[in-house]
Amino acid sequence: MFALSLPVGEKILRPILVYIFLVLLLRIFGKRELAQLNPFDLVVLLSLSNTVQNAIIGDDNSVAGGFIGAFTLMLVNYLVIRFLFRHRRLDQILEGRPAVLVRDGHICKSELAKELITVHELQTVCRRQGFEGIHEVEHCILEPGGAFVMKRKVPSEQEQKHAELVNGLQDLKAQLDRLEAKLV
Repeated sequence: MFALSLPVGEKILRPILVYIFLVLLLRIFGKRELAQLNPFDLVVLLSLSNTVQNAIIGDDNSVAGGFIGAFTLMLVNYLVIRFLFRHRRLDQILEGRPAVLVRDGHICKSELAKELITVHELQTVCRRQGFEGIHEVEHCILEPGGAFVMKRKVPSEQEQKHAELVNGLQDLKAQLDRLEAKLV
């Protein structure tokens, strides 16, 4: 159960190689896979993890081998993140640039096509983020990490209530001014 069938060095090298391969693969295929827009992308990500499992553990099914593989993956990820944190320019080069999907209320179809996102998928993302639809979005940016950042075109509900309250106060003030003018 704890006896390793592969040398420790190989158990450490395998996860490192798979980690580098997967990071490059996700970088090449873009932000869409990170955003998990539809069931197909989720199936690919789940299958990918199962596919590389044997590449990480090899013929070793021992608990110790699994611990070494998991620890190596976590350590490599920690070191890469720490390194990129200290070297922001390199991080920006590796991560890529954000994609502007909606600019000034207009859909940027060329950017959608580049990211392989349909208008229907963008509509779904808008609804998930609390919008009724794309028509309410002034700006939508797909960040390199797969997050969608959206800015509302119309005032928010809180802003509308604030405007109504201010208008109500102005009406009351106008009525008070008229009453005061009648009394004088």
